[in-house]
Amino acid sequence: MKLRIKRGETLKKLKSIRVKLFITLCAVLIVIIVFFVLLNNFMLENFYVYSKQRTLMNVYNKINNFYNQNLDESSVEFELEKIALNNDFDIIVRNKNNLSIYTSNTDFLSSFDNINSILESDGKEVYSDEKINVKQITDSKRSFNFIILTGILDNGNTLYIRLPISPIQESIKIFNNFFYIVGSFAIVAAGIAVLVVSNKFTYPILELNDIAKRMAKLDFSKKYRITDAEDEINDLGNSMNIVSNKLEKTIKELQKTNIELEKDIEEKSRIDEMRKQFISDVSHELKTPIALIQGYAEGLVENVVNDEESKKFYSEVILDEANKMDRLVKQLLELMKLEYGNRKFDNTNFNVVELINEVVKNSKLMHEEQNIKIEINSKDEIIVNADDFYIEQVLTNYFTNAIKHVQEVNGKKLIRITVEERESKIRIIVFNTGKNIDEENLSRIWNRFYKVDESRNREDGGTGIGLSLVKAIMNNYGNDYGVENREDGVEFYFELDKEKKE
Repeated sequence: MKLRIKRGETLKKLKSIRVKLFITLCAVLIVIIVFFVLLNNFMLENFYVYSKQRTLMNVYNKINNFYNQNLDESSVEFELEKIALNNDFDIIVRNKNNLSIYTSNTDFLSSFDNINSILESDGKEVYSDEKINVKQITDSKRSFNFIILTGILDNGNTLYIRLPISPIQESIKIFNNFFYIVGSFAIVAAGIAVLVVSNKFTYPILELNDIAKRMAKLDFSKKYRITDAEDEINDLGNSMNIVSNKLEKTIKELQKTNIELEKDIEEKSRIDEMRKQFISDVSHELKTPIALIQGYAEGLVENVVNDEESKKFYSEVILDEANKMDRLVKQLLELMKLEYGNRKFDNTNFNVVELINEVVKNSKLMHEEQNIKIEINSKDEIIVNADDFYIEQVLTNYFTNAIKHVQEVNGKKLIRITVEERESKIRIIVFNTGKNIDEENLSRIWNRFYKVDESRNREDGGTGIGLSLVKAIMNNYGNDYGVENREDGVEFYFELDKEKKE
């Protein structure tokens, strides 16, 4: 595994821009060196001979002009001597009778017969026309290389010019060796140059690559550092920053829109769920009152009873059941709004002890009929911050629930309301003497329509959703609530926030 990773890293390095630059530059240098070596081997000798041939032809034209100007013989010889000395030429001029009238080098003249034989041999012809013939000749006996021009002057004389040349192959060999040495140094210098230049160019490219990878992972925290250099990489970095900012802004907007859309979908789902639950609950709970109303109404229509007292009883049952249905539907609607967060609370500071006394007063007939003793353990004034309308509902539910289930213990029926001040909360406890609630029912009683005693619920007018309302209200406030069994009864409690200072 480690070997594969190392191989992968090696291949990655070989594919890097720095290595590519080095290889490319070395390849270019090698191609240039090979090109010049080939040029030397195949072109330099020809170019050298061609250059010498042009020189010889220019001298021919110049000498031809001297004779055409009808200069005296001494003047012509002087000019010929000067040309021979300046250009290291051997010059012979012969008249029409093939007699030498001028020679710059007696050795050249003495070897003239040999030269004629050489000229007649297969020398390498460089140039030839009607008047001029130029040949490259190698004298193997004397290891002597030269170019010789044979030309007919306008006055009929024949001009011979010999130009010694050094072995060009030796020069080519030296030139090639020079290129090999220079090329080797150039490759080393190129490597150093690539290291310096590639660092300058590859570092920002690597930085841009890192930014692009981060952008692919939706990380827009890193930005390219813009420099003073006005180049393409800087422009690319600036463009990357612009794209990064726009993408970041767009993605944030999309995320925000997505969150809002999810909330809308969730809200619609909740509303749909609330609607289904409401229809289910109403359908379930209205079966009995509708059946009662239908039965008693049919009895009135069909004159089942004839006396006025019975008709009045039937009408009162119908009216009572209709009122229960109305109260049930309203409570269900209120419960749904509380459970699905659609009810806004109007929180204010108020005296909760005063509200407790008012609830007890409103239920005076109920607890006096059963000879229930009411105790309130609290200071005269305790200020809380909440919506007094909903807290009154909580207190009323707890208090009426206590009245319904209070039983005589030790010769008395007792309901005790206690208000405790805690560190940051106010706890209100409603206790009633009587039978404990089974442990399995302690959590179930908060569910809507759950009735511990089914037989008593219709007689006392309960709907079975009072404690569900308490639960929904407390959950909206995020405050604690519950029920606990005591030795001689049951106590319900809930907590409120203390007053808020202006």
